[in-house]
Amino acid sequence: MSTNLGHHHTWCPHATSVVDISDSCIRDAWSSLTPAAIVALFLLVSLLRRTVKKPIIPESISKLWRPFLPIEEAEALEGDEGEDETDEDLKKATSTGQRSVWRTVLFAVTGLFQTLVWLGLASYHFYTDAPKTRALGGLFALLTAGTWFYTGLRPVIRPSATAMSDLLVVYIALLCGGVLKLGGEMIHSHWEPLEWVAAWLNIGSLLVVLSALFSMPLNIPSSRINKDDIGITIAPDDYTSLFGWTTFSWVYPIIKRGRYTTLNEDDVWNLSSTVRSKPVFKKFSDMKQPSLLKQLWLANSRDLILDFALTFVSVIFQYSSPVFLKLILDSIGQRDDTTRSPDPPSYKAAYIYAVLMFLSTLCKAEADVQHLWYGRRASTRIRSELMAAIYDKALKRKDLSGIVQPTENQPASEDDSKKKMSKSKKKMSRAEKKRAAKEAKKLEKSADEPKAGADVGKIVNLMAGDAMRMQQTISGIYFLYSAPLEITIACILLYQLLGLSAFAGFFVLLLGWPLNSVLSRRSIRIQKGVLGARDKRMGVLNELIGAVKFIKFFAWEDRWIQRALDAREAEMKWMIKGRINSVMFNLLWTLAPILVSIFSFFAYVWAGNELTISTAFTSIALFNLIRTPLNVIPTWIVQLLQAGVALKRISVYLDEEEVDPQVSSLMRADSPTYLPGEEELGLGLEHADLKWNEVASDKKDEEEQVDASTATSPTSPSSPEITLQVEDADLEAGVETSQSLLFSPDIEQPRFELKDINVRFPEGQLTVVTGPTASGKTALLMAVLGEMTLKAGRIIMHKNPSRIDENGYIHSISFAAQTPWLRHQSIKENVLFGSLYDEERYKQVIDACALQPDLEMLEDGDATEIGARGVSLSGGQKARVALARAVYARTKYVLLDDPLSAVDSHTSRYLYEKLLCGPLLANRTVVLVTHHVELVLPGAHYLVRMLDGRIDTQGTVEDLRDQGLLEHITYDAAADVHKEEMSRSDEKDIETSNNRPVDEEPSEGAAADTTAGEGKKPRKLVKEEHRETGGVKWSIYKSYLKASSYWIWGFLAFMVVVVQVLGASEKLWITVWGEAYPKPSNETSPTFFSFRSFAAMPDYAENLPNGIHSHHHYHESVFHTLANVNTRGTFGFEWPDASVHPYFYVGIYGAIGISIALANVLSVTAQYTAALRASRVLFKKLLVTVVKATFRFHDTTPQGRMLNRFGKDIETIDSSLAGSLQAVNTALASFFAAIVIIAVVFPYFLVPALLIGLAYRELAIGYLNTGRDLRRMESNSRSPIFSDFGEVLEGIVTVRAFSAESRFLDNLHAKIDTTTKMWWTFWMTNRWLLLNFDALGGLAVLVTTLFSIATLSKGAGLAGLCITSAMTFTSSVYWACRFWTALELDLNSVERIVEYLNLPQEPPAIIENNRPPAYWPSSTSESLIRVEDLVVKYAPDLPAVLHDVSFTLKAGERVGLLGRTGSGKSTLAMSILRFVDPTEGKIIIDGIDISTIGVHDLRSRLTFIPQDAALFSGTLRDNLDPFGEHTDAECIDVLRRVHMITDSAYVSRVASREHSASSSRVQSRAASIIDGQESGNLVSSASSATEVDTKTRITLDTKVSPSGTNFSQGQRQLIAMARALLRRSAIIVLDEATSSIDFATDAKIQTAIREEFGGSLLLTVAHRLRTVIDYDRLIVLDKGEIAEFDTPHNLIHKENGIFRQMCLKSGTFTELEAAAAAKAAGNKPIDLPAPTDEDPHS
Repeated sequence: MSTNLGHHHTWCPHATSVVDISDSCIRDAWSSLTPAAIVALFLLVSLLRRTVKKPIIPESISKLWRPFLPIEEAEALEGDEGEDETDEDLKKATSTGQRSVWRTVLFAVTGLFQTLVWLGLASYHFYTDAPKTRALGGLFALLTAGTWFYTGLRPVIRPSATAMSDLLVVYIALLCGGVLKLGGEMIHSHWEPLEWVAAWLNIGSLLVVLSALFSMPLNIPSSRINKDDIGITIAPDDYTSLFGWTTFSWVYPIIKRGRYTTLNEDDVWNLSSTVRSKPVFKKFSDMKQPSLLKQLWLANSRDLILDFALTFVSVIFQYSSPVFLKLILDSIGQRDDTTRSPDPPSYKAAYIYAVLMFLSTLCKAEADVQHLWYGRRASTRIRSELMAAIYDKALKRKDLSGIVQPTENQPASEDDSKKKMSKSKKKMSRAEKKRAAKEAKKLEKSADEPKAGADVGKIVNLMAGDAMRMQQTISGIYFLYSAPLEITIACILLYQLLGLSAFAGFFVLLLGWPLNSVLSRRSIRIQKGVLGARDKRMGVLNELIGAVKFIKFFAWEDRWIQRALDAREAEMKWMIKGRINSVMFNLLWTLAPILVSIFSFFAYVWAGNELTISTAFTSIALFNLIRTPLNVIPTWIVQLLQAGVALKRISVYLDEEEVDPQVSSLMRADSPTYLPGEEELGLGLEHADLKWNEVASDKKDEEEQVDASTATSPTSPSSPEITLQVEDADLEAGVETSQSLLFSPDIEQPRFELKDINVRFPEGQLTVVTGPTASGKTALLMAVLGEMTLKAGRIIMHKNPSRIDENGYIHSISFAAQTPWLRHQSIKENVLFGSLYDEERYKQVIDACALQPDLEMLEDGDATEIGARGVSLSGGQKARVALARAVYARTKYVLLDDPLSAVDSHTSRYLYEKLLCGPLLANRTVVLVTHHVELVLPGAHYLVRMLDGRIDTQGTVEDLRDQGLLEHITYDAAADVHKEEMSRSDEKDIETSNNRPVDEEPSEGAAADTTAGEGKKPRKLVKEEHRETGGVKWSIYKSYLKASSYWIWGFLAFMVVVVQVLGASEKLWITVWGEAYPKPSNETSPTFFSFRSFAAMPDYAENLPNGIHSHHHYHESVFHTLANVNTRGTFGFEWPDASVHPYFYVGIYGAIGISIALANVLSVTAQYTAALRASRVLFKKLLVTVVKATFRFHDTTPQGRMLNRFGKDIETIDSSLAGSLQAVNTALASFFAAIVIIAVVFPYFLVPALLIGLAYRELAIGYLNTGRDLRRMESNSRSPIFSDFGEVLEGIVTVRAFSAESRFLDNLHAKIDTTTKMWWTFWMTNRWLLLNFDALGGLAVLVTTLFSIATLSKGAGLAGLCITSAMTFTSSVYWACRFWTALELDLNSVERIVEYLNLPQEPPAIIENNRPPAYWPSSTSESLIRVEDLVVKYAPDLPAVLHDVSFTLKAGERVGLLGRTGSGKSTLAMSILRFVDPTEGKIIIDGIDISTIGVHDLRSRLTFIPQDAALFSGTLRDNLDPFGEHTDAECIDVLRRVHMITDSAYVSRVASREHSASSSRVQSRAASIIDGQESGNLVSSASSATEVDTKTRITLDTKVSPSGTNFSQGQRQLIAMARALLRRSAIIVLDEATSSIDFATDAKIQTAIREEFGGSLLLTVAHRLRTVIDYDRLIVLDKGEIAEFDTPHNLIHKENGIFRQMCLKSGTFTELEAAAAAKAAGNKPIDLPAPTDEDPHS
């Protein structure tokens, strides 16, 4: 140490220390040595780079520092080229460099000029100084000259068109040095005139060069960027000048625009290429790392490191403010103590400190804004990376739809297992019990670990919830680095004050830690619980909203609403646990800092020290400073742990199994390596065994779980991991006749498999695949497409879109699925599916697919928008649009899954002739699955027949004909086809009743009217999502406050006042305490002040989980001061002497502190109660309104939009809304408190305060208006991501077949960019506000400080009070502004929910005073349904769909409804169920006008069987009888009656099939031709005895996956029939759907209808003449009117009748006529050649 001091004395003899800046020598040293050292460092680094070949910094460190995505690379990645770009860019940059040549000249000239000036000054010093100091004075000037020389040389040697960072650093160092020298000299002037000249020239030159440097741009736009677009469509942040960047003024244009107008999407500029999703994701996926966390860190390390470094700088500046304040107050105190000399040095010093304090505030603000920018960029990139990765994975992973999720065990199981446990406990030994308990605990713990096999709901949640949580955590992670730093600084200062007793207080924290860790652990468990419960709730809602129409048909709304509310209640239970946990946390951490200070004081006094006033206040101030970081740490630990859970969920999902690279075009693009199966062209399978995809179970996990499940419930299914996958298995397989089997849930479910498949589809030819229902036809196509799990053998499939064969077809596949998957776009866009538009080809395809007549009927033609899942088209139209899409694509291979079944015979013949044999499919390998073998055989080259998952027969048609096998196959199908030929009518398939939204069903007349208006914009089926404008309406606040109870908010407002009063009393008590010390007469009260810039917590609002905002987060400016007061004491009390009774003062201080903490905890508790109450109320209201909304609403609203309300918006109300509201109240309260204090103490301040206030108002209004619009657009632009995502997951097989994944991924990138652009711009406006508010705040404090120094003569006390109040004032304005935006944003969610609370509702479900009698409608009534003068319009402004329809139907009769598409028959059927109310006329059912009773009463008494039957997740029993109104025996009986299960279990296929006695019921009416000779004896065919175990047995406990995807379509239809039978209604409305069912199943359905619905009135909306030819009467509609109404026999003979025309066109007139005659004669119709049940091979 002594040597050091020795140095000082040799260098600067008068200085007391190195930092004694009152000494001119020290000032000179600092101001010249610092810039010189910086220059030396730059030179050294560049020298090392040139000379040392090896990198100096190891790769592992340097890669962390590399920019993740430089702008040039980002632009190249986005354009997908970029090799040839670099030279171009360089040229461009240099040419731009030439353009800014004046800057280079300016820098060089100034540098040289200053070098000469300083050389001159150095010579002058060497010449004139005394020998001792000469060396120094001259040397310092020489160093400065050298530094200036570098700045002149650098721009000449390495000119740059962009801002040069090294110059910036050197110039700033020179400027600081210059100001230091000049300031010092102004106070203690010793200089010669020459030195003054040099100093002023130095400062002037620096200001000139800095302004030139600050006007330089950050980047030069490449040739890809149009310069004029920057700032209009291109974000200016990449190309702004250095000045624009430092002041964030590049954001201002958008704020200016947003202040006066409502912003739209186009007003917001696009994202910078460095943040756009596509380039970011491309770069991210290239950085493969072992774990997701490592990959994210590597991609964002540079931003996070900068965030950390700048946070550090910000904290240092934050602590410099109080230091300067103390110096100012000390100098004021000194001034007041001196004998009032007019200009004491300390007086000048006070002004200098005031300016320095202002500058340090500005530096802090700049550091804050920069570190927050880097943190925000990292978090935005992370969000895009994760969202794109999740989507990318969805496009690559194995398709798991139709898998029953193993986790959703029936709810009863818990109680059952408890009972079983208690039973089995009696038999267990103690050791076993212990083990069982341990296992149960382990099982419970693993129950909420993330599992593989995510369903749609969960994947959407990963995107919406978990990716967002990661983003939030990263954007606020700087709390975690700043808090420890602040605590460290404060601890060092405390130790200097209190010695070791300072740490006595920290002992309290140690005691609190165990409790803290228990709470943290609990919070993770709760978080997992909440997420799990939320996934389940979203699953239920997904299913509910997806099948809402179906639920309405059956009047099941109430039960489903209850089901959703139960799932919600489970989630609420977890949330309440979480809230209690948070309150405990809050209590622990608000009490901690107060207890810390109390304990420290007690220890200090107890050790015998005198607690003097300055010690007491300074330490209290420091303890207050520690308070916030201590509060932040635990909250952030919880945040981090929750983010960990989210990351784990995402990485489990990203590790799920993927399809083979040959299936996925994305994976092929990633790995250009050679793939097996590609060497040979063609399509087929070789010795392949395949099974349906299933969730891979973790072996170890499974074993544990098996143990656990056997321990807990001996009868539970052997392992929860077993998934059931019955997709296409032959469900008609027999079941043991023993009834018991049907009830037992624990039969291992056998799985359907394809065995030893060997097939090569001939190139360029048509191959037909046929076979009975569930024999594996669809599975065969899936296997070829690679969508099944290959167990053995290999798939031969070649997808390579870049290869084109000699006919111009690309080596790729197009596919039309059995259930058509259509996108929510126009018909044309669906057909093109991303291919280029070729008008001629497009017209050919439309014509060949028989779509032309349909397009002519639709008002908007091919521009008609198809709703989600194609709701606006009929079944046949959907099938044909999907077919057209497959044909239009120029692919070599076309796979068609049963497209003919959805259309009538006339259309199928047309499709066969025009399409299958036409030029469009010539030279293409076509694989067609169909039952219409006879129709397509003439044009087929190859035939494959499937049976029970094996290929039964295959070969060319010629070979099979020669072998005599063909007759058998066609003979089997012939009768079916013949029946079908007869039964198909000429009518185009008539629209599905429930699926056609209204404005698309104009009657012919209406269609004719509208053609005149050609050329107008196509009508949008789905309206754009509504977006509110302007401020949040008061009604929204009201609806929220009402939902959460006014009382609670009244209490909260009261608590805000209490907290403010307590805060004020704390300050007052400190004053009293200070005055209670005896003082020597000449001493003024020392003051100390703790100050916290409000920007220290810029992202507090969104980053605190559950929004804990308690009072001390806003105005941490606690001021402690004592004025000189008379001896009497404050408030006229005689307070005891503080030096004698220190404990008294410490005690009361502690009491006030603890009561503040308790008041906070109370208000947080109330806030949570309010929030939960509001969530409950609003969720229930929303759910009921959406479910009970009209059909029209559900047709025109995408599912994603509704789910977004239930997901994101409800989550906001659950979590952050109440916190935001309370935060605004608190901030406003502290704002008013600050104003009151200032007005009382220092009224002068109100003048500048008013001006500053107006400036604040201007900034705030611009920010609030812009921010509000941006956040609203952001939440609206988020819904399309999720609805689109749901859509793609449903059609993933089609997307992959077409190799369209990368197009979908690009589409997602665009959508992510849209939402990120809003979000990013919003945060940039926020940063702009922060910087401006910080600067204004600093200015306000500066003004106050200067005022105080100049005018207040009362001493330091009042000056301090004013300055601190000014700080509180500015910080509370900022926070009120910030929280107000957060609040408006959260209220946006309430707004969106309230918008849905006023949806148009269906008529009331039950009208209490008008309920129908129990027997209604009776099945004996003569006129059961009477329709009188019915007129129906879908909307008042649309033409009528039905005109004056009147008829009467009797009980028990069977009536067919026929008519062309658009004739209004579906509308008529819907009217009977009251889905549309009549405009005029009425419908009377059994004497009651249906418009007078509730819709629930009506629909629950009728039965409607829709075309496409929907099933729900749960068991088969839940689907048949959701209300549990029937016994198991009844349920099994109906399943048997619809032939879903049969008695004949093990009938060998080889033995000739015997007739089972299952349907020997007395036949109530003449059976029809369909039945064949042995009427009704339809027997199930079980496969050979050895094969029996592979068949799936169906029991009531068979699990059903969401929407029933694990059953084939035919089976779903049969289940719907069974459901109707169980209801036993007197009226049944059937929308006939026999499509996609083979003829055996169809026959079963027809038999069931004929035999089982005997006593009921059956009204069938018929699509095939064959079905209704033997009905009692037929209604033929035409253009909305009844054209014919009579018996089939009379109608078929009516000359020029519409029905007769239909029959003539069908090609089976004679059979139809015979059947009608037979029906009329009342005897059995003449039989067609009957289909035989004999197997051809027997």
